[in-house]
Amino acid sequence: MSDTRTRERDEERSTRTAERTADERTDEQEAEHVCPECGGTLVTDASHGETVCTDCGLVVDEDSIDRGPEWRAFDSAERDRKSRVGAPTTNLMHDKGLSTNIGWQNKDAYGNSLSSRQREQMQRLRTWNERFRTRDSKERNLKQALGEIDRMASALGLPENVRETASVIYRRALNEDLLPGRSIEGVATAALYAAARQAGTPRSLDEIERVSRVDKMELTRTYRYVVRELKLEVEPADPEQYVPRFASDLDLSDEAERQARQLLRNAKHAAIHSGKSPVGLAAAAVYAAALLTNEKVTQSQVSEVANVSEVTIRNRYKELLEAEDAGGVLA
Repeated sequence: MSDTRTRERDEERSTRTAERTADERTDEQEAEHVCPECGGTLVTDASHGETVCTDCGLVVDEDSIDRGPEWRAFDSAERDRKSRVGAPTTNLMHDKGLSTNIGWQNKDAYGNSLSSRQREQMQRLRTWNERFRTRDSKERNLKQALGEIDRMASALGLPENVRETASVIYRRALNEDLLPGRSIEGVATAALYAAARQAGTPRSLDEIERVSRVDKMELTRTYRYVVRELKLEVEPADPEQYVPRFASDLDLSDEAERQARQLLRNAKHAAIHSGKSPVGLAAAAVYAAALLTNEKVTQSQVSEVANVSEVTIRNRYKELLEAEDAGGVLA
């Protein structure tokens, strides 16, 4: 009997405590919506990120976080079309990132290891997920090619926009049926080379060949074919685009880099750059600029960074200095 009374008293006490806590929470919420200056009503202006009193105009809070979408919609149809959940789509994945990814770690959300039965179940789920993600040969082809593009771009230090462009070029080649008779690696490498040229961050054929699984002859042949069939607009490589990377790898000063650019501009005016490798011209300009600014750089070091022979550097840098002397005063 006494146990029953004790239980009833405990229940009444807990009920009163809960009611008191709810009342306090309500009072706090009401206080948050009351102006501390005049006791007026507070409203939130989402467009300016401010909380303002409607009576006295006091700004109680400012620079609040905008938790709405970053896009604007002017009707319900546009709002439905733009609304989304999850990560944004990307061309770097064959399914544009819309499928489910099952992690390789055999752990749950709390970091605890799964049991042997759960590990077997997760392995079966991974297998079926992989089968559903690549349902036909075209998707398997695209998945392999995009993986190659990402691997080569990482090895060459190319930015994200170049990878996206290369992925779009490869998708176009696949959709227009340009792959029969050519390897996946060859077309993927050609797409990456073209994307780097278009983005103004070119890499030489030797650099591309070093990270690719195809030789230079197949790369050049496939590149010309892809550019011709897809009608890509790729401008000739500008030697000046190679200068910042070479100067950075050689730890040269800004003055040396500026001098190298000026040497190349003078060479263009003298029309001695026509028919010559832009990589060789850029390497020679960097070497000549280092000499002019009294910075210690050897032809061997420049040759290793630019991946051109020392003979090419010697021949080209003499031509650049002659063009500079013929043009007048050094920059």
